Amino acid sequence: MPPVEDSDIVDVWKTNLDDAFREIRVLVQTHPYVAMDTEFPGVVARPIGDFRSSSDYAYQTLKCNVDLLKIIQLGLSFADKNGRYASSRSTFQFNFKFNLTEDMYAKDSIELLQNSGIQFKKHEEDGIAVESFAELLMMSGVILMENVKWISFHSQYDFGYLIKVLTNDDLPNDENEFFELLHIFFPCIYDVKYLMKSCKNLKGGLQEVADQLEIERIGHQHQAGSDGLLTSMAFFKMRELYFEDHIDDSKYQGYLFGLGPSNSNGVPPHNLGGINGANQVIQNFVPNSHVEDTQ
Repeated sequence: MPPVEDSDIVDVWKTNLDDAFREIRVLVQTHPYVAMDTEFPGVVARPIGDFRSSSDYAYQTLKCNVDLLKIIQLGLSFADKNGRYASSRSTFQFNFKFNLTEDMYAKDSIELLQNSGIQFKKHEEDGIAVESFAELLMMSGVILMENVKWISFHSQYDFGYLIKVLTNDDLPNDENEFFELLHIFFPCIYDVKYLMKSCKNLKGGLQEVADQLEIERIGHQHQAGSDGLLTSMAFFKMRELYFEDHIDDSKYQGYLFGLGPSNSNGVPPHNLGGINGANQVIQNFVPNSHVEDTQ
């Protein structure tokens, strides 16, 4: 496997967006295992009302935050079926337009991203318009393709933001409709966090899992390109060590950890109705609100 270096993570802004997708349209034909990660502005709101299940509450929390907030970064890392990367430029980090003065965010999340090296001034000036990105992604051969395998880690928010970008609309009200859209755009998904249910002794977040698998990170933690690449490396190492190089699609393909009928780790259902509950949620909608990021 060719070594992967920091220089292989391509920073994409509005000025080189077309060039990046020209490369991707070629690359995905030979490297159809696409690992993905996003960076977003945290969690600023909680839904109110009655919920059918913990999964329903988790989805409604996802929906109200994704509907309100904007994606900041997306990382896509391309590998072949054996976990090999192209000799160079195998990972692309898309930097979207984001304005700290105008756009809503959770303060702790933004501070974390700033400490990780994300340049918000550059995002404001040179960030990619999501409409331009969506148009190019639709024509890229990366989505809507059954032969493309999407790899992610605890990715309900990651796919939530991608679906919002691709549809240019709020997420569906119903979780089942969300999964219908998910499987149209991304017919084959492996969530590494979901796979971990069958991996003895593997636990924790992405960095902790990588440490347990003795994988060295390339780039900076909490940047989407580096996290996407690390997710890819973790997937192939897990597949080798725990699944004998074969993933049973009937058990693991298409599931997102924490959402859907497979969810056994969601928060308990809540009834947050009433004036006080509603006021709290509305208060969290104001720009620059500060609510703890639980992701």
